[in-house]
Amino acid sequence: MPSIESNQLLLAAAAACEDKKAEDIRILALDPAESGLTDYFLICNGTNERQNVAITDEIEIRLKREFGVYPNSVEGRRQGEWILMDYVDFIVHVFSEEKRAFYGLERLRKTATTISIADLNADVSARITASRAKAPKKAAGAKAASTKTSVVKKVAPAKKVASVKVAVKKTPAKKTSKKTAKK
Repeated sequence: MPSIESNQLLLAAAAACEDKKAEDIRILALDPAESGLTDYFLICNGTNERQNVAITDEIEIRLKREFGVYPNSVEGRRQGEWILMDYVDFIVHVFSEEKRAFYGLERLRKTATTISIADLNADVSARITASRAKAPKKAAGAKAASTKTSVVKKVAPAKKVASVKVAVKKTPAKKTSKKTAKK
């Protein structure tokens, strides 16, 4: 089962496609027995090559800005007819209309199930609320442990800061004495 983070990345990529007016956006959940390559395909098409490049640029910028994630590889950006972005857990395919009809990835992956963005969003939110419900039990014990260590950490840096202040005060005094000695 894909992680919550990979599903959130996939949703952000699909939202970027929608924002750049991509057409016929589909998410295919691949059968794990058939494909060890990835979990999902995000497939869409633009009306021309420039729009395809703009769609992939928006996906890359959004995932970098919101999650700090870069694609492992990007292929076909120069031609713009079929651009492939590999994010390991999912692969984005941005086609021109002609190339999408010609290759027909949906037809080739018959065992894959089509997932709507709304269904994926509901799954992510349900998994997040389930994980948050479990988190407070662990967080109470973690807070008690962190307060004990934070007291020790607060004492140690204070000594270092004091020694640095002393060194900073002594250094300018030596420099001024050298300047007065030269005159």
